[in-house]
Order: sequence, then C-alpha cells, then structure tokens
Amino acid sequence: MTWIQPVNPLHHLALSALVALVPVLVIFWALIIKKTKGYKASLMACGAAFIIALTVYGMPVKLAVLSIANGAIYGFFPICWIVISAVFLFNLTVKSGKFEIIKHSMAAITADRRLQAMLIAFSFGAFLEGTAGFGAPVAITAAMLVGLEFDAMYATGLCLVANTVPVAFGSVGIPIAVASQVSGLSEMQISQMIGRTLPLLSFITPLYLVLLMSGFKKAMEVLPAIFVSGGSFALLQFLTSNFVGPALPDIIAGIGSIISLVVFLKFWKPATIWRFANERSPLTVVKGEYTLNQIITAWSPFLLLTIIILTWGLPSVKDFLNAHGQVQFAFPGLKNAIADSKGALIPHVFKFNYLSAAGTAVLLAGLVAVPLVGLSYRQSLTVFGETMKQLRFPIITIMSVLSFAYMMNDSGITTTIAILLANTGPLFPFFAPILGWLGVFITGSDTASNALFAKLQYVTATNINVAPVVTVAANCSGGVVGKMISPQSIAVAAAAGDLVGKESALFRFTVKHSFILLMLICLLVLGQAYCFSWIVPSPPANKINGVTLNTGQPGYIWLILTSAILVVFITTIKLTGKKSTLKAKV
Repeated sequence: MTWIQPVNPLHHLALSALVALVPVLVIFWALIIKKTKGYKASLMACGAAFIIALTVYGMPVKLAVLSIANGAIYGFFPICWIVISAVFLFNLTVKSGKFEIIKHSMAAITADRRLQAMLIAFSFGAFLEGTAGFGAPVAITAAMLVGLEFDAMYATGLCLVANTVPVAFGSVGIPIAVASQVSGLSEMQISQMIGRTLPLLSFITPLYLVLLMSGFKKAMEVLPAIFVSGGSFALLQFLTSNFVGPALPDIIAGIGSIISLVVFLKFWKPATIWRFANERSPLTVVKGEYTLNQIITAWSPFLLLTIIILTWGLPSVKDFLNAHGQVQFAFPGLKNAIADSKGALIPHVFKFNYLSAAGTAVLLAGLVAVPLVGLSYRQSLTVFGETMKQLRFPIITIMSVLSFAYMMNDSGITTTIAILLANTGPLFPFFAPILGWLGVFITGSDTASNALFAKLQYVTATNINVAPVVTVAANCSGGVVGKMISPQSIAVAAAAGDLVGKESALFRFTVKHSFILLMLICLLVLGQAYCFSWIVPSPPANKINGVTLNTGQPGYIWLILTSAILVVFITTIKLTGKKSTLKAKV
C-alpha cells in the first residue's frame, strides 16, 4: 500500500509549516544554545522529525524507520567514504614525514597565514569542489591547514566559509544538470544566470576570509593579493559559466586563481608576515634545504589526487566505471511505498557505485602514493586503521545527519516549508534563495536541494510573471551559503580538523556568516527579478547545454591515458630522486 505525503496536515499552511520547522529549530537550539556534540544534536533533530512525521503527518512507523535506515546507509556511502579516504590520504603524508616538507614549501611561497588560507581554503578548495564535491574539498583543505599549524577552529571554519561560491558548479556541474532536468530550463541558461550572481560573492570571499582571520587593518595590508585572488577567480568563473557551460567554472577558476596569486607573490610581498597570536615561532625557511624532487615527492599525494579525481569527473569515465562497478537496487520496503502530494512515486533507489565514487578516487590516489612517500603497504594498512579509529564518532554524526535529512524529505515536512515560501507572492524572488539554503542545510547537497525544489521554483516564478531562470538559479546560489552550516558539512569539517565533539562551536563560528551572505544573495535576486531584468539571459535558440568534460572518448581510453600519466609521473620522480642521491654521495 502506498502512503501519500500530506503537505498541509493541519489544514492551515502557516500552522503546518510552523510545526514542520520544529526539527530544524531543534538542531539550531542544540548546536547554538545547548552546545551539544554534533552526533547528539543530529539524533535529537532526527527524533523530533520522527515524532512529527508519525503524529502530525501520519507516516507509518515502518516507513519512518526504513527512511532513517536509508539515510544512515547513504551517510556511510558515499559521504563517509569520501571523508575516510581524504583523511587517510592526509595521514599518509604525516606518517611518512612528508608534510614537514609540504609546510616548508608552502612557507617558501608565503609564510603569511592570510595568503596561505586564500591559496588552500579558497582556490584549491574550489578546484576540488569542481572535480569531486560531496565533502572532499572541506575534508582535504581543513586537514591541510591544520597540518600547517593553523588554529584548528579557524582552519575548519575558514574552509567551510570558503566552500560556498564553488558549490553551485561542483562535481563537474552536476547541481546545474539536475536543476535543468527538474525545471526544464537549459543547463546553459541556468549556468549563465548563476554566473551573473556568484562572481560578486567570489570576488569578496577572499576579503571575507582574511577579515575573519585578522580584522580590517590587517586585511588592508594584503589587499592587492586579495584583489588578485578574488578578481581572477570571479573573472574566470564569469567567463566560463557564461560562454563555456557549467562543467568547468570551478576547475578553471580554481587553477587560475592559484597561478595568478603564486605569480603575483613572486613580485609582491606583504609588509609584515601575519600569524596567529598563539602560534609558536615561525617556520624558518632555508634556501636549498630541500631539493625540487623532495618537494614534488612530498606533494605527490595531492598531485596524484588532482590527476585521478579530474579523470573520475569525466562523464564517460563515470559511465564506464558504473557499468563495471555499480550495484543498484530499490531500498527494501521503500520501493514505491511513498508518493508525493501529486501522487508521483518516490523510487528510493540506492546506488552503490563503489568504483566511480569520489571517495574511491581519493583512496586510489593515496594507495598509489604509498611507495612514493616512503611507506610500505603494511604501514599504510596501519594508517588506515588509525584513520578509522579517529573518525568513529564523525561517522556516527554523518550517518545520523543523513537519517535526519531523509526523514524530513520522505515525510513531506520539507515540502510543507517550501510551499509556505512559495506562497509569498511578488516577494517570492527574495525568498527563493532561502528555499535553496534550506534544502542544502537539510540535505547537505546543492544537487539534492535542486532535485527537491527546482520545479517548485520554476512554477512559482511563472505564476508571478518573473523569469523562471532567476528563481531556479537562486535555488542554486542560495544553496551555496547553506553548505557552511549544513550539519553534514560541519561533521565532515570537524572530523578533518580534529574537532570531534566541538561541532557546536564550529556551527556558531559559521552560522552568522551564512545568514549575512544569504541576505546579500536574496537582495541580489530580488533586484534581478524586478530592477535589473537586463541581466537575465535569454533562453538559447536550441538545447545546447554548453561544453562538458566529455570529449567523446570512451571511459576506458581516459583511464588508460591517466594510468600512463601516473606511470610517467612516478618513474620521473623515482629516477630524479636516484640522481639527486648519487650527486649527494659524490
């Protein structure tokens, strides 16, 4: 028997929405006021959603329990799988002693913490978001900054704030592809609209990060570098999203801003080197202390990660890996057991894509790097075991967070809140980003938020005579600033930054910035809807969706090519290392 979600169970939309907000308010209360540990806060919110689903929405107990189980399993794979692989990769560099060389090489570029944050949290994080997404950028960049002896709270908080502007174009443009499929608009049109909103946020994000770290006066000391970092990123993001498509903006803008800032720092240095007040004495950089081969070897896990994860992002590679390494099945007991308010059945298909998952790409990079960093595979197995022990509580947190998200969605609670916002009439463009923000806060994913709300955004905009692309794009843009306070993101960042049990402090660090940036986007979208209609892109004459990363070659060709590149890379490092050793002996 199929259960149909009620969207107005109390027959009064405002009252129903007020009750529907209770689980969301519970998690805010638990993290901000009670300062509860992350997994406890998530379990409390999940419990509140469970009670409301049963008593107010009339959801059968069996379906509610199965929904929670489904969320928990999805939380473990693929989300926890990414975090485990990312932290394992980082731990390999620490165990081998190579991270000391990484710290030295980073200090050689700049010892200034403000500039290091721009390079790693903002630019490198954006590149990782464009290729992998789903938690990997925050996990990797937070671990790197903590390894560079950043204050742990600032490191993880900065990475969460920085991981906003790239999210809409993350995972090779998947969020926009989903928004296009659900709304019926072309990917290119949505990409162009977002590309005329987010570059402003991209431009100010490095400044925002430095202000958080050091205050206004110290931020002004590195203003030229801030302009180079934010300006190059914003320009490349605008050009790529408007003239190429949604697949490449993060990748091109991330790499471009890294190169621009590194080159700029060759000719310009800040007047003073800024570090955290409680830091020990700065790392002394001795010219020639490490050879180029030693530096490249130390960075090899992350260089390998870049090569492999870029390949994994190609659609043809994903298709090939899924064809040979994916188990897909309807979740037992949930298949077509729940229908939305319009009677459409929710399939609840679980995809165990163990080969194409981003976490597998990260793990592969780590395994390939093991001999390069001077460890044995027996030692790497020990490191993996230590990593699992380190992440035992974050894994529980992430699984409970996803149980909460699935419970909210399957019961119809999320839809009730969305319909209330859709009934705000001419003011809806202002609230459209809030809907996207809410979707990402609950699900932890801009892709999932677009799947939930893109059609509602389209229909509501059409009814109030606003260009639908404005509100559909607003769902993506608003969602990006919800990422930094999503319980899922908080759990991932806390795990990578060694802040397990301090999720509430991390949430309090980011929540005000999420609201500030959300209000900015809300005002921008309202202006786009009624005052700056010239900025809205016209529908394309055909259904061209821009350039993708798929050049038409079969997936196995790209895998063979990538394998060849890895072999050449590893061989070069090994041979160069032997030559350096022989010279040193002579």
